[in-house]
Amino acid sequence: MDPVGFAKHDHHSCIQDSLSAVEKMCTENGLQFTPVRRRVLEILLHEHRALGAYEILDKLRAEGLGSQPPVAYRALDFLVSNGFAHKIEHLNAFTACTHPGQDHTPMFLICRACNSVAEAAAHVSADTLGKTARAEGFAIEKAVIEAEGLCPNCQQKAPA
Repeated sequence: MDPVGFAKHDHHSCIQDSLSAVEKMCTENGLQFTPVRRRVLEILLHEHRALGAYEILDKLRAEGLGSQPPVAYRALDFLVSNGFAHKIEHLNAFTACTHPGQDHTPMFLICRACNSVAEAAAHVSADTLGKTARAEGFAIEKAVIEAEGLCPNCQQKAPA
């Protein structure tokens, strides 16, 4: 799995492919993919950066889809709990999952300058984290790795 957030790609197809995959998974699993949940996912997919709940709520409010925080938080909770979005703990923000439906350990590459987020797959069982956990007798059930730095665009803008 390659990161999408920093790579050049067909953004329209990226959004449509993800929405189609989520719609299919919701249908197959009897999940309600309401208009608000869909719109929140569209917003996250469109941005390719971490967004706070209130940023999302502002967009929903402007579109007449809700003005109270629970509207955004309920949609985000649904998306995160079903693996369609992830919470970036470091930023207290959310980003769309670029690999919905795939079993993976997300690794987030977060640009400290523009807040762009790229999701890549970490291989916890084979890497240092997995080895360290096993040496301590610990069984990792879930891991999220967040790394902060500069994305390719911001590196080019930074003074040498």
